This record gives sequence, C-alpha cells and structure tokens, in this order.
Amino acid sequence: MMNRIWPVALAVSLAGSVAYAEVTVDNCGEPLVFDAVPERLVVHDVNMTDMAFALGLQDKIVGLTGISGWYKTSPEFDKLRGDIPELAPKYPTVETLVAAEPDLFIAGWYYGMKPGGEVTPDTLAPFDIKTMILTESCVHLDKDRPHASMDLLFDDVLRLGRVMQVADKAEALVASWKDQLAAIEAATSDLRKPRVFLLDGPADAPFTAGKFAIPDAMISAAGGENVTHDLDTSWGRTSWEVVAAANPEFLILLDYQTGNGAADTFRFLQDHPVMAHTDAVKNERWIGLRYEELTPGPANIDAIAKMAMAMHPALN
Repeated sequence: MMNRIWPVALAVSLAGSVAYAEVTVDNCGEPLVFDAVPERLVVHDVNMTDMAFALGLQDKIVGLTGISGWYKTSPEFDKLRGDIPELAPKYPTVETLVAAEPDLFIAGWYYGMKPGGEVTPDTLAPFDIKTMILTESCVHLDKDRPHASMDLLFDDVLRLGRVMQVADKAEALVASWKDQLAAIEAATSDLRKPRVFLLDGPADAPFTAGKFAIPDAMISAAGGENVTHDLDTSWGRTSWEVVAAANPEFLILLDYQTGNGAADTFRFLQDHPVMAHTDAVKNERWIGLRYEELTPGPANIDAIAKMAMAMHPALN
C-alpha cells in the first residue's frame, strides 16, 4: 500500500515544485525574483489596471490606487473592476499600502511613485511588498534607455503573465496585438507620414511626449512622425515656439473627460498666438484620446487604429 501511495505523493510534490518554480523578471534593469505566485496585488493607475484585467487577475487584486482622483472610468472598466476597492484616489501612502497587505505593488515612476518619495520599492521592501515598475517610467532613473517602442507594452504584459502564471494568455494577447499593428502598418506603409503633435492640456508651456514615452511609438505605428521625438524625456515640457516651428499637420489631444476635454484644448490652440497658424489648427485636424489610450496598456492598440484612420483620410 505504501509503495502505491508514495509515487502519487511524489508526483503531487513535484507538480507543486514546478508550479512555484522561481521566476525572475527584469525590473528597470534589476532582477525581480518571485518564489511564489503573488496572491494579493495592489495596482496603480488605469493603464496598469487594464493590463491586469486583460490577464484576468481580478481575483488577485485587493485594491487599486490613482483612479478617481484624476480620471473618469468607462462602463467596461467598472464592470471588470467589480467590487475591487480603491485604496487612494491619487498617490498612495506607505501606510495605505501596508494596511492592504499586498505582496506585489504594480506602479511606475510618476505612476504612483516619485524618485526619493515616500512610496518606492525600497520603502516597501521592509514590509515584504515587491514592486513591479512600469518599464516606460524607468527612464526617470536611468537615462541610458532605448527610445520608446511598442515593446514597452508587450514586454510588461508578458512579464506580468510570467509572474502570475498566465503566460499563455499573455503571449496570445501580445500575438493578437502584433497582428493588428502589422495590418495597420501594411495599410499605411505607402502613405505620406504627417507631422504629429501630442498635447496634454492647455498650459503656458506644452506638456507632451518625447522619445521615451509610448505615444512616440504609437504615432509611428499609426503612420505619422512625432514632432517632439527629439525631446530627451518621456513626458515633459517644450515651448510653443518650438512646436509651432515644426508646423504639425495633425494633433493628438489628451482627453481627461472633464468639461469638454479635448474640444476645450483645441479651442485653446485656435486662440493661441503661434499655434493658431499651424496647419493642424487651421485645418482642424485632431483627435481626442483618453489617458489610458496614451499610457502603456491594452487600450493602446485600438488607439493606434483610431489615430491611423484620423491621420490618413485615404483609409476611410
């Protein structure tokens, strides 16, 4: 009898050891090691929450942060969220996170954390909370990074899939996104690339996407050229004179869904002393996109399709 039971027990033991084999992923150039699947996640921001939802991780999420303090959600987001609580409307404190007892915090630099701030991987580590950092944000601590590509999205989703043991789902999702982008590239490859400027709301100095922010890669994927590609940052400020001199032909306006959102921003540009004379403003060529569409997350793919259709009238 014992000889019959022993192989079964061994098989179960071995299966368990395989299931919880150590996983190491890159985390802003440093190894992040897991010896078990995280069971309690806190996720910051809409875009990273969308990543977790796309992988079906709701049953592991004990809280969200940084949602209602800035953004309106969609009915689809609310349905996927269910009864997951929001622990902080904007940036969380260490106390807030510790009280939720997570084993993993998913966030980024200026996406829930600030360099030298209260909440960082180092301040959470003593409480046995690991931090998975959004790759796009790594440039804030390491300037020696490649410029943005859609791998910022793909690799983060694949990384999360590996850690949470849903790698097959992550790989299938990324493969489908790559197919969608290949179709857009094929449709736009022979078309002229318009000069594109992205604006995050009215301001004395424009806040926009440089070479390290994912919209730079999205604009390229949609068949355009980002006029602030040479800006040596991810998200940052430039001057109206520099933008106007580039004479953008198409605008991407970040729509926070407050007031009239992107429409208000376009009216600001129509009244602006230098931007009013650019081709994009004179010809009223613009599209409004939501925050989660312009930060690394699943919404990027459909947003690229929208951009391509709006930039290239020949596709309609």
